[in-house]
Amino acid sequence: MRKRVFTTVLLLAVLVSAQGRQRFTGVITDSMCADGDHSHMKMGSDDAECTNACIDSHAAVYVLWDGKVAYTLSDQNTPEKFAGKKVVVTGTVDVAKKTIRVDTIALDSGNH
Repeated sequence: MRKRVFTTVLLLAVLVSAQGRQRFTGVITDSMCADGDHSHMKMGSDDAECTNACIDSHAAVYVLWDGKVAYTLSDQNTPEKFAGKKVVVTGTVDVAKKTIRVDTIALDSGNH
């Protein structure tokens, strides 16, 4: 009986955590240019260079701009290689704080 209860509780915990994970598509940018428009910054030759320069020089953080909302990413290391690119972030969102607890980041293949 104890084993069955433990197994049931464990299964429910896995299901609840899996339901919380979502996929978000957008562009990796920085919190200073959260909408991905770097034309006014002129801190590099393209969006990727400007994003990384804002991170390095202005204490900005990496965000995912989905076209409506900029979500701060919990992982601030991986996004560097995706700066200025359209990606798919898998993780759990906190809507109130506009943050995503990142599980994975991958280039968007356009097959969604």
